[in-house]
Amino acid sequence: MPVFDLDTIQSVYAALPERVTTARKLLNRPLSLTEKILYAHLWENKLPHAPLKRGKDYVDFAPDRVAMQDATAQMALLQFMTAGRTKVAVPSTVHCDHLIQAKNGAKKDLADAVDINKEVYDFLASVSDKYGIGFWKPGAGIIHQVVLENYAFPGGMMIGTDSHTVNAGGLGMVAIGVGGADAVDVMAGMAWELLMPKLIGVKLTGKMNGWTSAKDVILKVAGILTVKGGTGAILEYFGEGATNISCTGKGTICNMGAEIGATTSLFGYDAAMSRYLRSTERAQVADLADAIAQHLTGDAEVYQNPEQYFDQVIEIDLSSLEPHVNGPYTPDLAWPISEFAKAVRENGYPQKLEVGLIGSCTNSSYEDLDRAASIAKQAVEKKLKAKSEFTITPGSEQVRYTVERDGILMLFEKIGGVVLANACGPCIGQWSRHTSDPTKANSIITSFNRNFAKRNDGNPATRAFVASPEIVTALVLAGDLTFNPLTDTLLNEDGQAVKLDPPYGDELPKKGFDVEDPGYIAPAEDSSSVEVRVSPTSQRLQLLYPFAAWEGTDLKGLRLLIKAKGKCTTDHISMAGPWLKFRGHLDNISNNMLIGAINYFNDLANTVYNPLTNEFTPVPDLARYYKANGIGSVVFGEENYGEGSSREHAAMEPRHLAVRAVIVKSFARIHETNLKKQGMLALTFANPADYDLVRQDDTIDIWGLTTFTPGQNLTVVLHHADGTQHSFEVKHTYNHQQIEWFKAGGALNLIRQQQLV
Repeated sequence: MPVFDLDTIQSVYAALPERVTTARKLLNRPLSLTEKILYAHLWENKLPHAPLKRGKDYVDFAPDRVAMQDATAQMALLQFMTAGRTKVAVPSTVHCDHLIQAKNGAKKDLADAVDINKEVYDFLASVSDKYGIGFWKPGAGIIHQVVLENYAFPGGMMIGTDSHTVNAGGLGMVAIGVGGADAVDVMAGMAWELLMPKLIGVKLTGKMNGWTSAKDVILKVAGILTVKGGTGAILEYFGEGATNISCTGKGTICNMGAEIGATTSLFGYDAAMSRYLRSTERAQVADLADAIAQHLTGDAEVYQNPEQYFDQVIEIDLSSLEPHVNGPYTPDLAWPISEFAKAVRENGYPQKLEVGLIGSCTNSSYEDLDRAASIAKQAVEKKLKAKSEFTITPGSEQVRYTVERDGILMLFEKIGGVVLANACGPCIGQWSRHTSDPTKANSIITSFNRNFAKRNDGNPATRAFVASPEIVTALVLAGDLTFNPLTDTLLNEDGQAVKLDPPYGDELPKKGFDVEDPGYIAPAEDSSSVEVRVSPTSQRLQLLYPFAAWEGTDLKGLRLLIKAKGKCTTDHISMAGPWLKFRGHLDNISNNMLIGAINYFNDLANTVYNPLTNEFTPVPDLARYYKANGIGSVVFGEENYGEGSSREHAAMEPRHLAVRAVIVKSFARIHETNLKKQGMLALTFANPADYDLVRQDDTIDIWGLTTFTPGQNLTVVLHHADGTQHSFEVKHTYNHQQIEWFKAGGALNLIRQQQLV
């Protein structure tokens, strides 16, 4: 494979030293790596007159590239097609990894996916061909592993239409998950806006040993910061411990930073990154990075006195770090392995382990699979077999081909493992699970990143736990969640008690990576004859129409759609799994809108009250009823509303079904931005207790829109059915540009207008 976008990387590196020096003069102090990259990627290199204020200033950036996975690419590219451009303005790629269902094994599952999803794959391939976008076909691998192997580079900046785009931070890149509308901005040659992030420094000391792996670093951090502790911040890892972690291990840590709400995470350039670049045939990039290495990490003074430069500092000693198991139902419920058995018993988690799953975009590198395979090798030698179902998902065709060549896959198969396609599969609910009772209480453990209720298999009674691939493999051999491989023994086929030795594995393949067909298709040099067709009768693809502009008045007579109770992630708002097939058809996928959210008034999912008909109905049905009758609606929610995946469908569906405002106690970053991009009101309670005032039969007004101004609160008036009313203030984070998005009916409407001028 060629070195992709080498001219872009050379351009970034040529400008970086001077831009870093200029930024250091502006701030008049040493710089963190995050600050170097952000200031070096300001739109049109426009330096401000004063240092940018973290958490306060909205900033225009110029990312170096865009990446899209097939589920989100459909809507992103449908939007881009309306933007009026003939080519993308920056290097961009599409990766077909989300639509492959795990059922029978890699070969059969991939063939079935290519057949079932032909219409969508043909659309994505043709639109990529048309607009100069690189296309990675089904089976090529999971977007984030493929990006790490081919596109990520130290000191760069990219955005991607998937929350785990942050994986590329393992190669020293500021890589940020966004909605499709943000991707359209960048592909259309426009600035990309972001609130200047706060900085959290994570100092790593010591060196991991025994059973501890990079996964345990982020599982520990998630326990410290919780699912919203990183919101609005970039995590920068540093210290001697950081240099003791492999490049792909760094990627694992950055990948799961999405689970704490972080804008992104990153490590400074070091020898491990150089080794990885050279192993993946990018020696030219490594040479370029080596030449300016001092600019690709934070200044020494920052790391010597981190409290002076970061908004928060966490310190972790890798030498004493225990393996962790996190969950269930949330990725921040962290248990050291020594305490996990007790937690299982005390909380009544099903002790029997039904399935162990390793791989996914988080832990599917050569090193991950080699270390897990060392446990499988011991099992063969010590006469142990898997007591739980066991699946393995390689991260890319390059990884899969190489681990097959090196006998690693064979070791998994010897203990009963099933190798799945190089795709997301069970991690995102694309899993046809083998079970006699799809509703029973049970436990599974994965090396994935998320474990929200119903995410993997649709069963709310499945307790999903997250751990390293090594720990997952060991627990599969036990079939029991209370097994601690560091201290406990297992009975083998001969009735002997045997103990597992700590895992080991190569950071990179000794014989190098190898692959026959990596799965890449370059776009046409001349795309003038390429035609992109969308059938008007398609059930999976639908051309988009512009959303209506704001009517110029305050909003009156709105109705409550749902008052969501507790955790409401993007999985609750727009489920994945079987719904993925409708990601390119806005009207059809809107039939899943908020069907997973819990109604405050009856503790039920997908059952809400229609005060106009005095009956209970599914959420999408009520939204369609209101829309058909010219009535706008409002969604209320609690903390960290919209956490999880970057999927903009969770914002586009409410917009399509006439939801005018989402009012919550707090938002996850990406979802709040997605709502703004679609021309909706994303508002937060000035007093969170006002959430309690909302009744299910309320009529709702929103006042202050005719004077909509940054920093100025709006007013919500609740007209209760008994004739009483309550009013309260709501806050917002809209700047002047974002208010224009609202007025225009969405950011895309403004882009279209500017392209047509």
